[in-house]
Amino acid sequence: MLKIKRVPTVVSNYQKDEASDESVGCGRNCLGACCLNGARLPLYACKKDSGSGEKLVISREAREPPVAFLESLVLGEWEDRFQRGLFRYDVTACETKVIPGKYGFVAQLNEGRHLKKRPTEFRVDKVLQSFDANKFNFTKVGQEELLFQFEAGEDSQVQFFPCMPLDADNSPSVVAINVSPIEYGHVLLIPRFLDCLPQRIDHKSLSLALHMAAEAANPYFRLGYNSLGAFATINHLHFQAYYLAIPFPIEKAPSKKMITTVSGVKISELLSYPVRSLVFEGGSSMRELSDTVSDACVCLQNNNIPFNILISDCGRQIFLMPQCYAEKQALGEVSPEVLETQVNPAVWEISGHMVLKRKEDYEGASEENAWRLLAEASLSEERFKEVNAIIFEAIGCSNQVEELEGILVQQQHNPSGSVDHTGNRTHGDLIANGTACECLVLQ
Repeated sequence: MLKIKRVPTVVSNYQKDEASDESVGCGRNCLGACCLNGARLPLYACKKDSGSGEKLVISREAREPPVAFLESLVLGEWEDRFQRGLFRYDVTACETKVIPGKYGFVAQLNEGRHLKKRPTEFRVDKVLQSFDANKFNFTKVGQEELLFQFEAGEDSQVQFFPCMPLDADNSPSVVAINVSPIEYGHVLLIPRFLDCLPQRIDHKSLSLALHMAAEAANPYFRLGYNSLGAFATINHLHFQAYYLAIPFPIEKAPSKKMITTVSGVKISELLSYPVRSLVFEGGSSMRELSDTVSDACVCLQNNNIPFNILISDCGRQIFLMPQCYAEKQALGEVSPEVLETQVNPAVWEISGHMVLKRKEDYEGASEENAWRLLAEASLSEERFKEVNAIIFEAIGCSNQVEELEGILVQQQHNPSGSVDHTGNRTHGDLIANGTACECLVLQ
């Protein structure tokens, strides 16, 4: 069994060494059975298939002005918690710069993020692990760290309720602050948090994350996911999300189309990027895209392959990055120079947002150094092909892969042949105000 001493990032003010908590009854206004009774939060229920121009339906019980869109709710509630001093440091004071070069990797000096952490033992050789109620999980988060409930509704209209009970019987999904933020508006999406689900992707949870990305209607709001073995630090199902008002380097990387599923989902391979990755986009509906990626993730989980996910372009584009950094680290195969940086390449780092812990690394940041670090996380070309074969078989596209390989072999003997390439994706201007909505009052 591979084990590595890990110092995880603190994401909640109540994340601490459980052995030091010997009190009877928490008295912390947490989300456990001891404190949950009577708890209330705003509820944002998006339309079944998110899109632009939807109407926002406000409960007649509302006594506060309705929010116009999800973005204002996220940032407004996050700013409120910031003013109340719930974060471990002021992330807006962290130095940030774009590293000169082709891709424009983003470097942030965040020395405060490695402080006040608790040492623990993490398995790095097992992607699927059972939920352990004795370890830190999000039921131990203080209620003041929660922002609102979020659900994909069954209606064709968005609904917002300013004050709704937390229904323990139906295990609501919630949005909470990350008290050790990487960027402004850094939040956690915790699907069905009272079900105490371990950190593993399922179809329902990924669909919820895509709905949130689509509902935010801002290309600079991305959601990320880390599996166990790929630097998830808490074994309780959650996604992360934040705003960064420039394209991620991974979003600018060129790609090569590999296959298109029966439902119209196009799967491409990134080219000229330090971490070998797949890109999923298109499909006849958001559900088709979500289900295809979910099938791929479940396949990776069942085959014990760590991975990260970036949900981009308002939920229309999903990057799937299988990786092996933690395994190589445990085996002593990572270069000493990279290890000295103390950077764990999780979803944000692999996407090109380098969160650096040492001033010397920040001052000496270069595209070459970023590339060298991220390349340590990448699967080899041979292993990447093996993993792709497993994925394509799981989603029912193995025949297309065999046909594609046959075409590529022919093209090697026919220089005039061509392979379908797609260029760099570009985003429009930052959508500062999200999607305009009309407001209706339920009668």
